[in-house]
This record gives sequence, C-alpha cells and structure tokens, in this order.
Amino acid sequence: MSADLNMNEIHWLMDMFNTVDVGLVVLDREYKVCVWNGFMENHSGLLPSAVKHKDLFDLFPAIDEKWFRSKSESVFVLKNRSFTIWEQQPYIFRFKNYRPITGKADYMYQNATFIPLTNTRGDVEHICIIIYDVTDVTDVAVNKKELEQLNKKLEQVSQTDSLTQLANRGHWEHTLRQEFLRTKRSGGCSTLLMFDIDHFKKVNDEYGHSCGDEALRHIAKLLKGTLRETDIAGRYGGEEFAITLLDTDKQGAMIIAERLRELIAATPVAYKDQLVSMTVSIGIASYSNEFKNHERWIEAADKALYNSKHNGRNSITMFDDIKNDA
Repeated sequence: MSADLNMNEIHWLMDMFNTVDVGLVVLDREYKVCVWNGFMENHSGLLPSAVKHKDLFDLFPAIDEKWFRSKSESVFVLKNRSFTIWEQQPYIFRFKNYRPITGKADYMYQNATFIPLTNTRGDVEHICIIIYDVTDVTDVAVNKKELEQLNKKLEQVSQTDSLTQLANRGHWEHTLRQEFLRTKRSGGCSTLLMFDIDHFKKVNDEYGHSCGDEALRHIAKLLKGTLRETDIAGRYGGEEFAITLLDTDKQGAMIIAERLRELIAATPVAYKDQLVSMTVSIGIASYSNEFKNHERWIEAADKALYNSKHNGRNSITMFDDIKNDA
C-alpha cells in the first residue's frame, strides 16, 4: 500500500483486512473511530456500530494517550508512515491473550503500522492503523528476556555479600585486579583503603551476634552513603572491609579515610533500644610500581591497617609512612 491512500480505498482495505488476522482501525483528525474491522471487533467485543464516531481514548482509556498522540501527529503532519514494535510499547490496545496455555503474556503483544490517508487535495484527514498480533513470536523473546534477567540476578547474587549487600571478597578482589592492571598500563593513581571494626569481638560478646550483624550492616550503609559512584567497596572478611578508590592519590584517600573514621565514630548503631558505639582502624596504600601484583597491594594496605590497630586503634596509617619498617 502506498502512503497516499485515500478514503475511497477504505472499502478495499476492509475487504482485504477482514480476511486476514490483523486489526484495521481508521481514525479522523479528532481521534474518532471511522473504521473498525472484524479482528478489532473479535478482540475488543465491540461492534463497529458501537465504536463508530466515538473518541478512541474514551473507548480505550488504557491507551497511553500522550504516546499515541505523539506517534499519530507525526503521521498527520509529515504524511509519512510510522511503525511501532512490541519492545518499545508492548501493545496499543489491551486485548487479552487467548493463548494462555502456551503463552506467558496476559495481554496480546502488538506491532503496528500507522499510515496516512489523504483526501483528493493531498491533505491527511485520517490515519489507518494496522495491528499485528505478535504474541507467539514474542513468547520466545519474553522467555529469553526472563532468562537474561534471571542470569543477571544470579550473577549479582554471586558477587554480593548477603549480609552487607556490598561486593563479596571474590568479586571485590576481581575488580581490584582489573584496577591494578589498568593503573599499571595508564600510569595513573588509585588507592586501596582497608579497615576493620575495633574490638568487634566485644560487641558480639556483650550484645550477641545479631547485634554484630546489625553493626556490619550499619557500617555498609554508612559506606554506601559516603563513597563516590566510582569507588568499589567490599566486605573482605569478618569485620574487615576494603575500598578501591579509583583515580585517587594518597592525599585524597586520606581525606576520605578521615571522613569515614569520624562518621563511624559519631554514628552509633541502634540495637534493641541501645546505641552501640564503634570505631575503626584504617590502612591506606596507593598504587606503586613496586607492587608485582594486586595481592602485594592488599598486603601493603593490610600492614598499614595492622599498624593502626597496634598503635591504639581508631586511627589511620599510610603504608608509605611505614614501608621501610614493614
């Protein structure tokens, strides 16, 4: 069909589209229904006489009116065809899916073609909308999409620490290795920050392990609210946490570490009407060409952390300041 169809050809359209399993709707400039074929009647339950000259949006309030008008206006004004596919908009008309046994969709998935209908002067006074039922085709796509979403969810779960919802040790260490290689190639600067909760055993002994779990979740929440989007935080093990500060030198890392240390000290965890105060000891190690691999980077930050604990806790140590003694 050409784009210069006129209303004199509607009867031919009706004859053709009543013999195939597609919908045919013709609307005027006011979005009132002029033509309604057998497919539309069968799936909507509305006779052509019941919809003729009626406002489409009154008949079908579930239609996304803003989207539909935008799509249609371009056809009216530009006199060009337009197409929609179910991935963009699952359906225009919310028709029930009559294949519920084999199909997953509650409603019919639809592709559509919008065609301008011109009068004898070449003006577009009507548009023809052809509706294609693609539910059978999309069942495969829907199953594939569900599988992709499930795989994505499983991947996310496999990378996440279930208690804190931070990266687990395996995933965090994988990202650190990638950052080590990237920084080695680019000659940039990134910094590793490791810390653990001071006297955490005392928290568990005094208040119970459920309080300890709440303390770990509390720390993770503070971390998420403090760090930048580019920073990668993970639970390294037990009460120890690790943060990769991308493109951050040791001075910037010290500022972030001090802010975090002060925040944790000033924000006790609430547990059973009690406020349990905590402090953390922090170790910092900036990337160095002296590190043969990412494991050496971790060892450096861990040694700095141990130094903070050895020197009274609730403090920060830079590996560069102790490496000659380490």
